[in-house]
Amino acid sequence: MWPRLVANKFLRKRLGSNSFVADFPSNDEETLIRIPSLDKQQSLSHDNKETQNYKVFASTWNVGGVAPTEDIDMEDWLHTPNTLCDIYVLGFQEIVPLRASNVLGSENNKIFTKWNSLIREALNKKTPYQDNKLRKLQSISPDNDVQISPGFRCIICKQMVGIFISVWIRSDLRPYIRHPSVSCVGCGIMGCLGNKGSVSVRFQLYETSFCFVCSHLASGGKEGDEKYRNSDVAEILSRTSFPRGPLLNLPRNILDHDRVILLGDLNYRISLPEATTRLLVERSEWNVLLENDQLRTELMQGQLFEGWNEGTIKFAPTYKYFPNSEHYYGCIRGKNGKKLRSPAWCDRIIWCGRGLKQHLYARGESKLSDHRPVKAIFSVEVRVLRTLKGIQSFFLSERFERITSHFEMSLNDCFLCSSR
Repeated sequence: MWPRLVANKFLRKRLGSNSFVADFPSNDEETLIRIPSLDKQQSLSHDNKETQNYKVFASTWNVGGVAPTEDIDMEDWLHTPNTLCDIYVLGFQEIVPLRASNVLGSENNKIFTKWNSLIREALNKKTPYQDNKLRKLQSISPDNDVQISPGFRCIICKQMVGIFISVWIRSDLRPYIRHPSVSCVGCGIMGCLGNKGSVSVRFQLYETSFCFVCSHLASGGKEGDEKYRNSDVAEILSRTSFPRGPLLNLPRNILDHDRVILLGDLNYRISLPEATTRLLVERSEWNVLLENDQLRTELMQGQLFEGWNEGTIKFAPTYKYFPNSEHYYGCIRGKNGKKLRSPAWCDRIIWCGRGLKQHLYARGESKLSDHRPVKAIFSVEVRVLRTLKGIQSFFLSERFERITSHFEMSLNDCFLCSSR
């Protein structure tokens, strides 16, 4: 407690406010429609609700303080040539170098703005696969008047020092997003600054709550350093807190949500001698390495990570590479005095709770930083009130477009009249 008070009082560093950037207003009063919530009587009736499946793309990337280049292959990273998901959650670590001026000073949003611009361009670029997917959605729509919007919009993005998370959703699903919120936890210098820690976001889609946690945990490859990472996770789970809402019925903590995904540079290493680790990596003996992976050990023990799951890893360790190279750090003799770090699966995506099924767990091959990005695709069950299906069709229909266009014209006429 004492270090946090010192940091807040003398360094005057705000450790992550609850404000965030989005393409749409975050005020629930300004949402396009007010969606009725399930009360106790409704929740007991299976006839009043149904489950729909949506695809979620989640990815984490420690970019090592390197700004994105103009020729970076975003489409390959986001898997857009092959799959069109409904929600995209992209977590970054070290989007700025973790030097003192960035940790203690004011945040610079130029870098995350550039990343968001590249994400927007990639997600909204038309491809033959996307066109076919949209036509399929159009053909199965119960209302011939429905027009599925092809665009993606950012509903939440938030930066805390080097940690940055950006959440994107199909435009036609935006009216059914409620209660977006963020919560930041600093676990870095003095146990509280934001060079390490997490940025968590939550929202509700129809009647299902989501929570995504973007984390950067304590580093270190020495024996026993995993205890510091475990401590960071415990702090994140206990200190992350969201508003309960005016009716005090919204989930406050991470694990209170229906669907929870944690992603980031979790920094867990392989508990083997460095020479042994490098030899097994050269032989691509992933199973032997994973038997000694610290995070896998924690997941199997089921204490700190009780109820958490991870997909099968079938890709090479994602850390630590020479930048712009396919070679791991230490495999090529460098300058004397350089720290040697064994290869490890530092970058991970895990989830907690039911209603999530993973279909892809892979890594990208961009050489921008000393980490490789990791990505996953999930199908997610979402509870939907049957009474909303008709409302949904209306808000996606051409009739709604005509009504809103007429309303905008009327407002313009009123404005012109008042100006005169």
